Amino acid sequence: MQRLLLLRLLLTVVQISFLGISFAQTQKPIFPVPLSPRLANYQIDVALDPATKKLTGRETLTWRNASTDVIRELQFHLYLNAFRNDKSTFMRESGGQLRGDQIDRSGGDDPYGSVDIKSIKVKSGSSLTYEFFQPDDRTTDRNNRDDRTVVRVPLSKPVGPGETIVLDIRFRAKLPKIFARTGFSRDYFLVGQWFPKIGVYEPAGTRYAKQGQWNCHQFHAHSEFYADYGVYDVNITTPKEYWVGATGLMTGEKPGPKNTKTTHWHAEDVVDFAWTASPHFQVVDGLWKRPSGGAVRIELLMQPEHLGQANRHMDAAKAALTYFDKHLGPYPFPNLTVVDPPLHASGSGGMEYPTFITAGTAWFVPDGARFPELVTVHEFGHQYFMQLLASNEFEEAWLDEGFNQYYEGRIMDEWYGRRSSQIDLLGFRMGDLESSRDQYVHQDNAAIGSSFGNTWQLPEGEYGVLTYSKTATWLRTLEGQVGRRVMDEIMQTYFIRWRFKHPNADSFIAIVNEIVPKRLGSNWPGIGYGPEMNWFFAQALYGDQVIDYQVKSIRNNRQNGRQQSTVTVQRNADGQMPVEVRVHFDNGKEQMLFWDGKARQRQFTLTENADIVWAIVDPKQKIYMDTNLNKNSLTLEPSTEPAAKFATKFLFWVENWMQWLAWLA
Repeated sequence: MQRLLLLRLLLTVVQISFLGISFAQTQKPIFPVPLSPRLANYQIDVALDPATKKLTGRETLTWRNASTDVIRELQFHLYLNAFRNDKSTFMRESGGQLRGDQIDRSGGDDPYGSVDIKSIKVKSGSSLTYEFFQPDDRTTDRNNRDDRTVVRVPLSKPVGPGETIVLDIRFRAKLPKIFARTGFSRDYFLVGQWFPKIGVYEPAGTRYAKQGQWNCHQFHAHSEFYADYGVYDVNITTPKEYWVGATGLMTGEKPGPKNTKTTHWHAEDVVDFAWTASPHFQVVDGLWKRPSGGAVRIELLMQPEHLGQANRHMDAAKAALTYFDKHLGPYPFPNLTVVDPPLHASGSGGMEYPTFITAGTAWFVPDGARFPELVTVHEFGHQYFMQLLASNEFEEAWLDEGFNQYYEGRIMDEWYGRRSSQIDLLGFRMGDLESSRDQYVHQDNAAIGSSFGNTWQLPEGEYGVLTYSKTATWLRTLEGQVGRRVMDEIMQTYFIRWRFKHPNADSFIAIVNEIVPKRLGSNWPGIGYGPEMNWFFAQALYGDQVIDYQVKSIRNNRQNGRQQSTVTVQRNADGQMPVEVRVHFDNGKEQMLFWDGKARQRQFTLTENADIVWAIVDPKQKIYMDTNLNKNSLTLEPSTEPAAKFATKFLFWVENWMQWLAWLA
């Protein structure tokens, strides 16, 4: 999600009294058989007051203890308290900014937000108390007692194995002015992470848990979310002129007092619920037909000034649906909502929730700058890497964002051209996976592993590159090592085995080590490293190794009527991977050589009765992590034409780009 900084460049009534609207006792199920464990189920009534930017809510949580442990306390996220003041962990770590947007303390609107639990009790039982605590500060010296994003709730009666507890919670919230994902901007509302939300109880053996534990982290600047699956029934009360979009399906609408209406929403087997409301949305409907039968209804909620770009979002959504259905697995839900935020609320763009994503554009974004398409494809991908595969984004954000970034690149490159999928404008082109690799190799320090620890503990300035770009680049390198066919089998197996569960790094690595030996066996060029791929992950994921190979020299010698030529290839860094070398002779023949890539140098002696003209290391670009491609080839007949052609093309692009910017100004 947060990689979408590129987009930054281009890019009323009296307070509503809370309405105690009863839930329908029966909802037509989306899925006849539950797809997930459904441990955390919510019924929520919420009313929005656009004038005060406040929410009044009542929540009934039904939580099941799926472990063999006796649970004596519950833990909840209060995410909106990240915006309560400048003392929260989120605000201290972020400095009040995210993805280029900064909290706006000017003007008449209160920019801060918060959520307060007014009461919490066991249904038909006693009231409970709660206390704020800071679980991530216990092992650090920060101990930020001002952070109020997590509470613990001691239980008067423990929840035994397999038992269920039902809680009634009343809460009030004030939405922040949008700069980071959620809040308000004028009369546009994007309401995410807005209700008291139970954490995940991990029994021993779940992910890295050695004993049963609550996983309920504070809200950090560089972290997102982690939650259990459940069913949501939500009633949203707004002014009647507001169009509402939300997670799941709208199952009804009825008028209310004081010019209000209440829309009813139902979602199954999801990990979250978010919604939007605005009187200005222009609704564009579309339909994507599944190859296996049935269809997905797509609803675009466009800003009036962006309506001319609706087809770009719609086409990109359909491209993503088609690609994931073919190459990973089916999207099980019947609908998808795509929200186009206004430019003044761009901080809510590029965000993902189940069946509900936010994209982003501006009226001046030309067709050749495919950022609206990129955002739509990327955020839809989170329906897989976040929703269907619910990894822990606090601890292993790369398992969500990086995997999604890899598929974003695959989809964009296939749909819009490998060398032009991101930008094809005024003579300048850039592919999507190419862009990810470029960000990785030009980071401040390429020698950092993607899995450095908890997401918020990554080195300053490295979150985006390590989480998104490096992971996409090493996944593309893994694909190069094992081949696209085997890579697809790995990913499909991972998806099928772990959907509607909580996978971790070990889940993925185990599948790679299961499939690669079985499919490639002794015929695989990398067998010298071992039948499994632990050596790869030790370098690309957990290690700090850098990959850099080059063709060092070419020598042609003729002695005693015999031709003997040598090619010397070199490893310039500490990373090691099997590598191919292609040699081209002046008689037109070519030869492919193999090197295990372990030594510092390898010299090949060839006896073809012809001179070597050029040689290329890694000609098929299997090692996408190679940090310097300029040294990968060497020719004895260098030509200035390619360099001159590129220089001319680049200067042409810069000149036209500056003219275009001057016109916009």
